[in-house]
Formats: sequence, C-alpha cells, structure tokens
Amino acid sequence: MKVGFIGLGNVGSKLSKSLLRNGFEMVVRDLDSAAAQPLLDSGAGWADTNRELAEACDLVITCLPSPAVVRSVMEGADGVLEGLGDGKIWLEMSTTDEAEVRRLGELVVGRGARPMDGPVSGGCHRAATGNISIFVGAEREDFERALPVLTTMGRRILHVGGLGSASVLKVVTNYLASVHLVALGEALMVARRSGMDLNTAYEAIRISSGNSFVHETESQVILNGSYNINFTMDLVVKDMSLFQQLADQQDTPLELSPLVLDIFRRGEQIYGSRAWSPGIVRFLEDACGVDLRAPGFPEEVVDTEPEQPGYEVVPSVT
Repeated sequence: MKVGFIGLGNVGSKLSKSLLRNGFEMVVRDLDSAAAQPLLDSGAGWADTNRELAEACDLVITCLPSPAVVRSVMEGADGVLEGLGDGKIWLEMSTTDEAEVRRLGELVVGRGARPMDGPVSGGCHRAATGNISIFVGAEREDFERALPVLTTMGRRILHVGGLGSASVLKVVTNYLASVHLVALGEALMVARRSGMDLNTAYEAIRISSGNSFVHETESQVILNGSYNINFTMDLVVKDMSLFQQLADQQDTPLELSPLVLDIFRRGEQIYGSRAWSPGIVRFLEDACGVDLRAPGFPEEVVDTEPEQPGYEVVPSVT
C-alpha cells in the first residue's frame, strides 16, 4: 500500500517516519518544505499539490492543526478530493470536529473512496517510537484493510465505531488530560508550599490513586522547567473548544469544562499561543512567587512505558 502523508508537524513528522522506517512507499507534503526534507532524504517522494499526492497513493493521511486547515487541504483547489478515486482510503488523523469529519467523509465516498478517522493519543515521544495509541472510526472492512499501516504507527489500536466516533473520543480524552494538567499544577504547588520535596511528591503521586498518564509525562517537564511536551496553548484551546461544542450541542450542562477552557484561554493571551501547554502552571508560580522545579529530572520526557515489540489490536465492543 502506497501511503501519502500531509502534515509533517510535531506528530505527523514522527508518524510518517515510522512508516518510512518500516518499508512503506511514501509521498509527503507540507506547507513547510523543510519539514519534509528528512523524509525526502530517506527515500520519500514529494507532491507539489494535495491532488497530486492523492492521485499517486492508495491511502492518504492528513494530520493537520485545525478543522479549517483540513477543509482547505481536502476541498481547496488541487485538493485531496480531486485526486481520490475508487479503492482509495482517506485517513484523518487530526484532532478535529466529528461533524466535519462526517461531512468530508460523504464527499470522499462520493469520489468512490473510503473515509476513516484515526486520531492518536500518547504524546509526541510515543509517536516517535511507534508506541502511541490510535482510535479508529471506520467500517470494519476498511479498518482491517488499513491495519498494517495503523500497527506500524501505533501499538494500541482500537476500532471505536463508525466514522467520526474516534474524533469524539479523542476530544473527550484531551479534555480529561487538560483538566488533570491544571489540577497537577495546583497539587504540586500545595505540596511544595507545605515543605515537601518535589521529587518525593512526584513519586508519591505516581504510585498512588492520584496517578495518571498526564502526571507521568507532563509533571516531568514542569519539574525540569522546560514545559516542553510538544503541545501548545492554542491546541489545548482548540481541543477544549471542540469538547465544549459537543456538550453545547447536546445541552449537557458542564461546570469544569468552561472553567478549564477559560484558564487556558487566559494562558494563551498571557504566555502566547505557541507557549507549551504545561506552562499553564506559571499562573500559580507567578502568583505564589515559587517555582515548581525539582533537581534530577532530564530535559526530555522519560517514557514510563518503554517501546515494546509488536502491537495490540484492543478488543472492541463495537
């Protein structure tokens, strides 16, 4: 299966490298041609337009920053839709609006191709090692056909239902991660001002009922002072807004979501759209005049679940 990959940002660059490293024939495209150069140097082809990429490939993957960008790539002049045809697959790996995925999916079907959404979860460090989790919304036969590609990019693969269902679950999980990030800042600050050593506090949380994936990864970059998790304030605001949009459409009354979304909106205004998202704890650091540093944490995240051989297709109830 020849794979086309559009969007070589923090996550897309790592997913595409996994595919190329494992022998897939690839064509790539990004607005920043420099982002593609390492892949081109390793044997990937380049497409001058999205249409050209779609015409050349069996499976087209988009991994882009917003629904608006996806819409432009798919429907714009010389877009992906113009290059799709019978038997081809479009796999949307962006974190995006489920209604928009379904709308574009209908257009993809109209071209004789098959649509899938497959957002990832687990962070850039796991994307780089092929150790990330992937939710997949698609017809089962399409899921099975794309499985060799999916299991090259990720280790835990879960078929969650029809098109759009993966995008729903992705914004649900990102919402939970954002809430816990804000809560961790508060927990670490209270521990620090109570006289606790933050290395000890980190371990206590890690081995307790308060532990989470967010703690095991993002607390590291808070405590080492880099805040660098390769995820930015504007992306949190986008993902949280998508979650809140879903709730509003259902008339589901939420209390935490609007509060946490407001915190990150203020963080984006004060620290900048491209500031790393764990930097949200700076609100407390600045207010208390105390930093949340702990000696001994490396600059890069140490994965608590090292890369393992093989993959796991997680049993689905669908």
